[in-house]
Amino acid sequence: MTELTVQDTNGILRQPWVRPDRTSRGLGWEQLYVSTQSEQPYQASFGGAPSHLVILHLNGPVTVRRGHLGLTSTRTVPPGGLFVHPAGKDLTVELAGDLDTVHAYLSDELLRAAHDGEPVELAEELGSVDPLVEQLLLNLDEAVRHWEPSARTYVDLLGQALAAQLVRRHSVRARVAPPRSGGVRAGLTDRQFHAVREMVEEHLADALPLRELAGATGLSVSQFARQFKARTGLSPHQFLIQRRVDAASLLLRCTRLPIAEVALRCGFSHQEHLARVLRAHLGITPGALRRA
Repeated sequence: MTELTVQDTNGILRQPWVRPDRTSRGLGWEQLYVSTQSEQPYQASFGGAPSHLVILHLNGPVTVRRGHLGLTSTRTVPPGGLFVHPAGKDLTVELAGDLDTVHAYLSDELLRAAHDGEPVELAEELGSVDPLVEQLLLNLDEAVRHWEPSARTYVDLLGQALAAQLVRRHSVRARVAPPRSGGVRAGLTDRQFHAVREMVEEHLADALPLRELAGATGLSVSQFARQFKARTGLSPHQFLIQRRVDAASLLLRCTRLPIAEVALRCGFSHQEHLARVLRAHLGITPGALRRA
Protein backbone atom coordinates (compact mmCIF):
# COMPACT_ATOMS: atom_id res chain seq x y z
CA MET A 1 0.00 0.00 0.00
CA THR A 2 1.32 3.47 -0.87
CA GLU A 3 1.57 6.44 1.46
CA LEU A 4 -1.51 8.62 1.86
CA THR A 5 -0.53 12.11 0.68
CA VAL A 6 -1.97 15.57 0.13
CA GLN A 7 -3.03 14.37 -3.33
CA ASP A 8 -5.62 12.17 -1.60
CA THR A 9 -7.25 15.19 0.12
CA ASN A 10 -9.95 17.58 -1.09
CA GLY A 11 -7.49 20.38 -1.90
CA ILE A 12 -7.81 22.74 1.06
CA LEU A 13 -4.17 22.22 2.00
CA ARG A 14 -2.95 23.14 -1.48
CA GLN A 15 -4.45 26.63 -1.39
CA PRO A 16 -2.32 29.82 -1.10
CA TRP A 17 -4.06 30.94 2.11
CA VAL A 18 -2.80 27.85 3.97
CA ARG A 19 0.68 27.93 5.51
CA PRO A 20 1.71 24.42 6.63
CA ASP A 21 3.91 24.01 9.69
CA ARG A 22 4.39 20.23 9.50
CA THR A 23 2.84 17.23 7.76
CA SER A 24 3.18 13.45 7.69
CA ARG A 25 4.53 13.61 4.13
CA GLY A 26 7.38 11.15 3.63
CA LEU A 27 6.72 9.24 6.87
CA GLY A 28 5.14 6.27 5.09
CA TRP A 29 1.72 6.52 6.74
CA GLU A 30 -0.52 4.45 4.48
CA GLN A 31 -4.05 5.18 5.74
CA LEU A 32 -3.65 8.52 7.46
CA TYR A 33 -2.39 11.96 6.45
CA VAL A 34 -1.90 14.65 9.10
CA SER A 35 -1.12 18.32 8.58
CA THR A 36 -0.83 21.24 11.02
CA GLN A 37 -1.05 24.75 9.58
CA SER A 38 -2.16 28.37 9.84
CA GLU A 39 -5.12 29.41 7.68
CA GLN A 40 -6.17 32.88 6.56
CA PRO A 41 -9.78 33.92 5.82
CA TYR A 42 -11.18 32.49 2.59
CA GLN A 43 -14.26 31.21 0.78
CA ALA A 44 -13.90 28.34 -1.70
CA SER A 45 -15.49 25.17 -3.04
CA PHE A 46 -13.82 21.76 -3.24
CA GLY A 47 -14.71 18.48 -4.90
CA GLY A 48 -15.19 15.21 -3.09
CA ALA A 49 -12.06 13.36 -1.98
CA PRO A 50 -11.34 9.65 -1.44
CA SER A 51 -10.39 10.40 2.18
CA HIS A 52 -12.50 11.40 5.19
CA LEU A 53 -11.58 14.66 6.93
CA VAL A 54 -11.61 15.81 10.54
CA ILE A 55 -10.25 19.24 11.50
CA LEU A 56 -9.36 20.39 15.02
CA HIS A 57 -9.44 24.14 15.76
CA LEU A 58 -6.39 25.02 17.87
CA ASN A 59 -7.47 28.59 18.60
CA GLY A 60 -10.39 30.94 18.06
CA PRO A 61 -13.28 31.42 18.39
CA VAL A 62 -13.76 31.92 14.66
CA THR A 63 -16.89 31.92 12.50
CA VAL A 64 -17.12 29.18 9.85
CA ARG A 65 -19.81 28.58 7.24
CA ARG A 66 -20.20 25.38 5.27
CA GLY A 67 -22.49 23.68 2.79
CA HIS A 68 -22.66 22.10 -0.68
CA LEU A 69 -24.04 24.35 -3.41
CA GLY A 70 -24.48 27.16 -0.89
CA LEU A 71 -23.32 28.07 2.61
CA THR A 72 -26.17 26.66 4.64
CA SER A 73 -24.64 26.17 8.11
CA THR A 74 -22.88 28.79 10.24
CA ARG A 75 -21.17 28.36 13.59
CA THR A 76 -18.73 30.31 15.74
CA VAL A 77 -16.29 27.57 16.67
CA PRO A 78 -14.16 27.75 19.85
CA PRO A 79 -10.74 26.17 20.38
CA GLY A 80 -11.20 22.40 20.49
CA GLY A 81 -14.12 22.48 18.05
CA LEU A 82 -14.23 19.94 15.23
CA PHE A 83 -15.10 20.08 11.53
CA VAL A 84 -15.98 16.66 10.10
CA HIS A 85 -16.50 15.93 6.41
CA PRO A 86 -17.11 12.54 4.74
CA ALA A 87 -15.28 11.16 1.74
CA GLY A 88 -16.83 11.61 -1.69
CA LYS A 89 -18.85 14.76 -0.95
CA ASP A 90 -18.12 18.21 -2.31
CA LEU A 91 -17.73 21.12 0.07
CA THR A 92 -18.15 24.88 0.10
CA VAL A 93 -16.59 26.56 3.11
CA GLU A 94 -15.95 30.09 4.35
CA LEU A 95 -13.48 30.94 7.10
CA ALA A 96 -14.05 34.40 8.62
CA GLY A 97 -10.76 34.83 10.52
CA ASP A 98 -7.21 33.58 11.02
CA LEU A 99 -7.06 30.06 12.41
CA ASP A 100 -4.54 27.37 13.38
CA THR A 101 -5.70 23.81 12.72
CA VAL A 102 -4.76 20.15 12.68
CA HIS A 103 -6.20 18.27 9.68
CA ALA A 104 -6.42 14.48 9.68
CA TYR A 105 -7.42 12.64 6.50
CA LEU A 106 -8.35 8.99 6.91
CA SER A 107 -8.65 6.42 4.16
CA ASP A 108 -11.99 4.73 3.68
CA GLU A 109 -10.27 1.40 4.36
CA LEU A 110 -9.29 2.60 7.84
CA LEU A 111 -12.87 3.57 8.71
CA ARG A 112 -14.29 0.35 7.29
CA ALA A 113 -11.82 -1.67 9.36
CA ALA A 114 -13.20 0.08 12.46
CA HIS A 115 -16.73 -0.97 11.43
CA ASP A 116 -16.19 -4.69 10.78
CA GLY A 117 -15.51 -4.03 7.11
CA GLU A 118 -18.88 -2.33 6.54
CA PRO A 119 -19.27 1.03 4.75
CA VAL A 120 -19.21 4.15 6.92
CA GLU A 121 -20.69 7.57 6.20
CA LEU A 122 -19.45 10.31 8.51
CA ALA A 123 -21.85 13.06 9.54
CA GLU A 124 -21.15 16.59 8.28
CA GLU A 125 -20.30 18.40 11.50
CA LEU A 126 -19.36 21.99 12.32
CA GLY A 127 -18.27 22.96 15.81
CA SER A 128 -18.89 19.62 17.51
CA VAL A 129 -16.79 18.75 20.56
CA ASP A 130 -15.24 15.39 21.37
CA PRO A 131 -12.39 15.40 23.93
CA LEU A 132 -11.15 11.99 22.80
CA VAL A 133 -10.93 12.97 19.12
CA GLU A 134 -9.24 16.23 20.16
CA GLN A 135 -6.59 14.39 22.19
CA LEU A 136 -5.97 11.81 19.46
CA LEU A 137 -5.40 14.59 16.90
CA LEU A 138 -3.03 16.40 19.26
CA ASN A 139 -1.13 13.16 19.80
CA LEU A 140 -0.87 12.61 16.04
CA ASP A 141 0.44 16.16 15.62
CA GLU A 142 3.00 15.50 18.35
CA ALA A 143 4.07 12.31 16.57
CA VAL A 144 4.67 14.32 13.39
CA ARG A 145 6.53 17.03 15.32
CA HIS A 146 8.92 14.54 16.94
CA TRP A 147 8.83 11.70 14.43
CA GLU A 148 10.99 8.64 14.82
CA PRO A 149 10.50 5.32 13.01
CA SER A 150 9.99 3.43 16.27
CA ALA A 151 6.72 5.36 16.75
CA ARG A 152 5.09 3.66 13.75
CA THR A 153 3.13 1.16 15.85
CA TYR A 154 2.01 3.96 18.15
CA VAL A 155 0.73 5.99 15.18
CA ASP A 156 -1.14 2.95 13.86
CA LEU A 157 -2.87 2.63 17.25
CA LEU A 158 -3.79 6.32 17.25
CA GLY A 159 -5.22 6.03 13.74
CA GLN A 160 -7.27 2.98 14.67
CA ALA A 161 -8.58 4.69 17.81
CA LEU A 162 -9.47 7.82 15.84
CA ALA A 163 -11.31 5.79 13.20
CA ALA A 164 -13.21 3.85 15.86
CA GLN A 165 -14.33 7.02 17.62
CA LEU A 166 -15.41 8.67 14.38
CA VAL A 167 -17.47 5.61 13.47
CA ARG A 168 -19.00 5.37 16.93
CA ARG A 169 -19.75 9.02 17.63
CA HIS A 170 -19.59 10.93 14.34
CA SER A 171 -21.22 8.74 11.71
CA VAL A 172 -24.64 9.20 10.15
CA ARG A 173 -25.73 5.91 11.69
CA ALA A 174 -24.86 7.20 15.17
CA ARG A 175 -26.82 10.43 14.70
CA VAL A 176 -29.93 9.57 12.71
CA ALA A 177 -32.73 7.73 14.49
CA PRO A 178 -34.65 5.17 12.43
CA PRO A 179 -38.16 6.31 11.43
CA ARG A 180 -41.19 4.95 13.19
CA SER A 181 -44.25 3.83 11.23
CA GLY A 182 -47.38 5.94 11.31
CA GLY A 183 -45.56 9.27 11.11
CA VAL A 184 -44.84 9.39 14.85
CA ARG A 185 -41.48 10.84 15.79
CA ALA A 186 -39.08 8.11 16.87
CA GLY A 187 -37.02 8.25 20.01
CA LEU A 188 -36.87 10.21 23.24
CA THR A 189 -37.68 13.90 23.25
CA ASP A 190 -34.87 16.38 23.86
CA ARG A 191 -36.09 16.86 27.44
CA GLN A 192 -36.17 13.13 28.12
CA PHE A 193 -32.74 12.52 26.59
CA HIS A 194 -31.24 15.43 28.57
CA ALA A 195 -32.63 13.96 31.80
CA VAL A 196 -31.13 10.55 31.05
CA ARG A 197 -27.75 11.97 30.03
CA GLU A 198 -27.63 14.09 33.18
CA MET A 199 -28.34 11.05 35.35
CA VAL A 200 -25.65 9.03 33.56
CA GLU A 201 -23.05 11.80 34.00
CA GLU A 202 -23.85 12.18 37.71
CA HIS A 203 -23.71 8.44 38.40
CA LEU A 204 -20.97 7.10 36.12
CA ALA A 205 -19.37 5.24 39.03
CA ASP A 206 -22.64 3.73 40.23
CA ALA A 207 -24.82 0.85 39.15
CA LEU A 208 -27.67 2.36 37.13
CA PRO A 209 -30.64 0.01 36.85
CA LEU A 210 -32.68 0.41 33.69
CA ARG A 211 -35.77 1.21 35.75
CA GLU A 212 -34.08 4.31 37.22
CA LEU A 213 -33.12 5.60 33.80
CA ALA A 214 -36.62 4.88 32.53
CA GLY A 215 -38.06 6.68 35.56
CA ALA A 216 -36.25 9.89 34.55
CA THR A 217 -38.27 9.88 31.30
CA GLY A 218 -41.66 8.83 32.67
CA LEU A 219 -41.67 5.73 30.45
CA SER A 220 -41.90 2.05 31.23
CA VAL A 221 -38.68 0.07 31.03
CA SER A 222 -39.61 -1.52 27.68
CA GLN A 223 -40.77 1.79 26.16
CA PHE A 224 -37.63 3.52 27.38
CA ALA A 225 -35.27 0.90 25.95
CA ARG A 226 -36.94 1.09 22.52
CA GLN A 227 -37.12 4.88 22.38
CA PHE A 228 -33.59 5.36 23.70
CA LYS A 229 -32.16 3.18 20.94
CA ALA A 230 -34.32 4.98 18.36
CA ARG A 231 -32.84 8.28 19.55
CA THR A 232 -29.18 7.27 19.82
CA GLY A 233 -28.71 4.05 17.84
CA LEU A 234 -27.34 2.50 21.05
CA SER A 235 -28.89 0.49 23.84
CA PRO A 236 -28.86 2.24 27.25
CA HIS A 237 -26.10 -0.14 28.37
CA GLN A 238 -23.95 0.60 25.29
CA PHE A 239 -24.43 4.33 25.85
CA LEU A 240 -23.43 4.05 29.52
CA ILE A 241 -20.31 2.07 28.65
CA GLN A 242 -19.35 4.62 26.00
CA ARG A 243 -19.66 7.49 28.48
CA ARG A 244 -17.55 5.56 30.99
CA VAL A 245 -14.90 4.96 28.32
CA ASP A 246 -14.88 8.68 27.47
CA ALA A 247 -14.56 9.69 31.12
CA ALA A 248 -11.80 7.17 31.84
CA SER A 249 -9.88 8.27 28.73
CA LEU A 250 -10.02 11.88 29.88
CA LEU A 251 -8.78 11.04 33.40
CA LEU A 252 -5.98 8.86 32.03
CA ARG A 253 -4.79 11.63 29.72
CA CYS A 254 -5.19 14.60 32.04
CA THR A 255 -4.49 13.33 35.58
CA ARG A 256 -1.97 11.13 37.36
CA LEU A 257 -4.59 9.16 39.28
CA PRO A 258 -3.69 5.48 39.60
CA ILE A 259 -5.31 3.41 36.86
CA ALA A 260 -7.17 1.34 39.44
CA GLU A 261 -8.73 4.51 40.89
CA VAL A 262 -9.67 5.76 37.42
CA ALA A 263 -11.44 2.45 36.85
CA LEU A 264 -13.49 2.74 40.03
CA ARG A 265 -14.35 6.41 39.48
CA CYS A 266 -15.72 5.60 36.04
CA GLY A 267 -17.84 2.62 37.00
CA PHE A 268 -15.51 -0.28 36.14
CA SER A 269 -15.22 -3.02 38.72
CA HIS A 270 -11.41 -3.12 38.67
CA GLN A 271 -8.37 -2.17 36.60
CA GLU A 272 -8.51 -5.30 34.46
CA HIS A 273 -12.16 -4.60 33.61
CA LEU A 274 -11.21 -1.11 32.42
CA ALA A 275 -8.35 -2.56 30.36
CA ARG A 276 -10.64 -5.07 28.62
CA VAL A 277 -13.23 -2.43 27.74
CA LEU A 278 -10.65 0.10 26.49
CA ARG A 279 -9.06 -2.53 24.26
CA ALA A 280 -12.48 -3.45 22.87
CA HIS A 281 -13.55 0.16 22.25
CA LEU A 282 -10.31 1.99 21.43
CA GLY A 283 -7.82 -0.75 20.65
CA ILE A 284 -5.45 0.52 23.34
CA THR A 285 -4.62 -0.27 26.98
CA PRO A 286 -4.97 2.24 29.85
CA GLY A 287 -1.20 2.40 30.25
CA ALA A 288 -0.61 3.04 26.56
CA LEU A 289 -3.30 5.73 26.49
CA ARG A 290 -1.69 7.46 29.47
CA ARG A 291 1.80 7.32 27.95
CA ALA A 292 0.40 8.79 24.73
